[in-house]
Amino acid sequence: MKSFPHQSCKLALAACCVVLLAAKPIKANDQPLNVVVILSDDQAWTDYSFMGHPHIETPNLDRLAKESLTFTRGYSPVSLCRPSLATIISGLYPHQHGIVGNDPPWPGMEQGVKRPAHQQPQYVKSRMQYLQHVDALDCQPELLAPHGYRSLQTGKWWEGKPSRAGFTDAMTHGDFTRDGRHGDSGLKIGRNGMKVIDDFLADTQSKQQPFYLWYAPFLPHTPHNPPERLLAKYREKTDSLPIAKYWAMCEWFDETCGELLGLLDQYSLTNNTLVIYVTDNGWINRTDASRYAPRSKRSPNEGGTRTPIMYRLPGVIEPRMDNEHLVSTIDVVPTTMSLLGLETPNGLPGINVLNETSLEERQAIYGEIFEHDIQSMDNPADSLQYRWVIQGNYKLIDPSSRMTGRSPELYNLKLDPHENRNLADQQPEKVQSLQTLLDAWYAPDSA
Repeated sequence: MKSFPHQSCKLALAACCVVLLAAKPIKANDQPLNVVVILSDDQAWTDYSFMGHPHIETPNLDRLAKESLTFTRGYSPVSLCRPSLATIISGLYPHQHGIVGNDPPWPGMEQGVKRPAHQQPQYVKSRMQYLQHVDALDCQPELLAPHGYRSLQTGKWWEGKPSRAGFTDAMTHGDFTRDGRHGDSGLKIGRNGMKVIDDFLADTQSKQQPFYLWYAPFLPHTPHNPPERLLAKYREKTDSLPIAKYWAMCEWFDETCGELLGLLDQYSLTNNTLVIYVTDNGWINRTDASRYAPRSKRSPNEGGTRTPIMYRLPGVIEPRMDNEHLVSTIDVVPTTMSLLGLETPNGLPGINVLNETSLEERQAIYGEIFEHDIQSMDNPADSLQYRWVIQGNYKLIDPSSRMTGRSPELYNLKLDPHENRNLADQQPEKVQSLQTLLDAWYAPDSA
């Protein structure tokens, strides 16, 4: 059992401690189920052909969506990669797991000192200190290890050595003194082939070991340097070269997903492997540069937080497109543990999305946006910019006291999915009711 070092979780400590009871994983074809988590990196919820994009082609993810229980109203509670990944692997909100931004405080930060180089010895100490948060968590690989699971980390990873989260195998070395920050060697996956995954699957199958695979390639994330064959295809569809590059990156990512799904087929693992798909956070590409536009990454808007979420397990999960129910990346851990027949960690805020009753009874989903540069080692509230809540078709974005001059924003997502019409002044009662829900979920002033 691990304890939370940060003050924001003191009210949730008892509820969020994990008690993992002895249980046997569910089996298919007399073999324990495997788990593959696919994470897109910086991609808008609209940027797939199955989600209606007029130009981007994603045939492999289209196929996966067709074969999955696919939620089109999926969300990440935070629109920045490091806290988002920590949520996916722990099942906790950022203010609970304590990992709220990408880079922790540094000496002199409060006096306006510029962030030092990541390998600077004094800053390495700060970065190592911040790993207290992942060390306090019970992450998915740690939960599966007692049941004989091997686990492979590839791609994006921020929390030092992946073994801190229980990974038995990893591409990332996580050494902060030698260019380790958010994945180092692991970021080669996808862009430079899939051999590491191929070798891992071959080894686990030869030893008859169930596995958990974390596929978090640096795609379609910048640098937007797609193969020329793909870029040429999209140059013809837009006058903006940066947009063409981003669209090509989305298809390149899709191709690598096809390679991964093909490896599952090759090793006869498709019918015995749960595949989960999510995006860490959204992205809207600027027309003049390969950078994100406002109201996308790092924002509380749909362009930053919304993502399709898929669960595929042939013969067990009925494929369908769910355009109604609200789901979140906080649901990944409880859904996975329930499907594997293992005890779900006590007190996790998510639900098993395969349970129709739980889906129907869900009243709202929540999220929070923090500074990119973390303001405090231990207090998430010091970095808070926004809280947000969606209930039914209404979404409230509530700025924190840090956001001087900002006012609450209210949107009807059914009528206004791109949040162009703020209804806060016209519907103050709805604003108040949703603010009450937010305070019941997480009130930073009282944490």
